[in-house]
Amino acid sequence: MLRRQDVGHRVVIRRIVGVRNGRPLYSDALGELVAVDETKLTVATTNGTIVVPLSEVHRAKRVPPQRRPTAADVIALELAADAAWPAPIRGRLGDWLLRSADGWTGRANSALPIGDPDRPLEAAIDAIEEWYAERGQPALINTPLPLAAPVGAALDARGWTARPLTFVQTGALSRLVADAPGVSLAKAPGDDWLAIYEARKRSLPPAARHVLTGPPEVRFASLYDGDTLIAAGRGAVVGEERRWLHLASIEVIPAHRRKGLARVVTAALATWAAELGATEAFLQVEEHNTAAIALYGTLGFTTHHSYLTREQPSGARPDAAC
Repeated sequence: MLRRQDVGHRVVIRRIVGVRNGRPLYSDALGELVAVDETKLTVATTNGTIVVPLSEVHRAKRVPPQRRPTAADVIALELAADAAWPAPIRGRLGDWLLRSADGWTGRANSALPIGDPDRPLEAAIDAIEEWYAERGQPALINTPLPLAAPVGAALDARGWTARPLTFVQTGALSRLVADAPGVSLAKAPGDDWLAIYEARKRSLPPAARHVLTGPPEVRFASLYDGDTLIAAGRGAVVGEERRWLHLASIEVIPAHRRKGLARVVTAALATWAAELGATEAFLQVEEHNTAAIALYGTLGFTTHHSYLTREQPSGARPDAAC
């Protein structure tokens, strides 16, 4: 039987659809698992999203993705994600990226080990630890899987811990474009936009504004009920030969959830991005956020690859340079 850790992966479900001559009749469903609970499985298939009661499930298992992304595909998407969420302080180890933003978000405060670090692996990890120690921060490394599996193995040997698995999901922009009545788009976030976002992130240091507004093409979506901001989102268009819309910070205040407002905000950002030549969208979502994964599944998003944010244990951090 499938479990919550299978959410975001391609699965096949054999379900019982009836009985003939005393024998059960079966039907198979193939798609991406978007939600699991105590009574049902929700799967996004090529023909739409289906809900399968557990009482009808005969067998269910995870299956390999239809097409595994190449290393070049993963690198290209990770670089697009970096451009869409730019840290104000940056460094390099060969091709590897070093990023710092006052500790605000893991993505903007982690090394990205893709390409050649221009030194042996252990020496590269040593240099990362020293770079972050100089800034008084814990060393973080985002390890795209399976591309950075060797880095992950080296970090395991050093006792580094891992934050929750994150899915990088992609979808066709054409499925997102739709009418978005009442949604306004701005080049910079207003105070109420920042307040709705800060309610989840709990803090917005000065570096946060740089990360949020850094891309050349970025828009902040707002939807009001009277004078109250009830839904918000951020979109950034990145890439040259291949244009991507990065979706982030899609927020709906609790009293207005389950009304389809996240879809409306997403549609407004997608329509803007399509006008700039974007054809695909991507986002990052942690595996335990099953509600968001279910929503994105209905919008056509599937998991491209995943990553782990690895964190240096506190007892192993070097002293900052004097």
